[in-house]
Amino acid sequence: MRELLFFTPLVLTLGLALGFIHPHANFPQVGMAVLRWVGIFFFTALPEELFFRGWVQNLLERRVGRWTALVIASVLFGLSHFNKRSAHFNWRYVLLATIAGIFYGRAWRERRRVLASTITHASVDWIWGLWF
Repeated sequence: MRELLFFTPLVLTLGLALGFIHPHANFPQVGMAVLRWVGIFFFTALPEELFFRGWVQNLLERRVGRWTALVIASVLFGLSHFNKRSAHFNWRYVLLATIAGIFYGRAWRERRRVLASTITHASVDWIWGLWF
């Protein structure tokens, strides 16, 4: 959750400045909001974090060091989102996903647990889905 707190002001400022995010109110009932977070956790965040942190960043750390591995895994994570919400290369999404990847990677690296990065990732996606 620490990385979520560090990430949020940066991504909100940059996302609004780039015109990538647009605030809107989407307040589902509490039960639906919880189910949405659980769905994001299991079907989006967990598979992506197992791959990018548990496998890519973990293997790269052994070969190129902690910081380089974090940057490479984050850039690859960002590039994997190149066509989200667009038929063409969406550079804004790639940039913001790369930055998110840095914070997810930092969460993973703190305790070397995919659960930490998955919780951060699911929370970011959940907040974005609710308000942006």
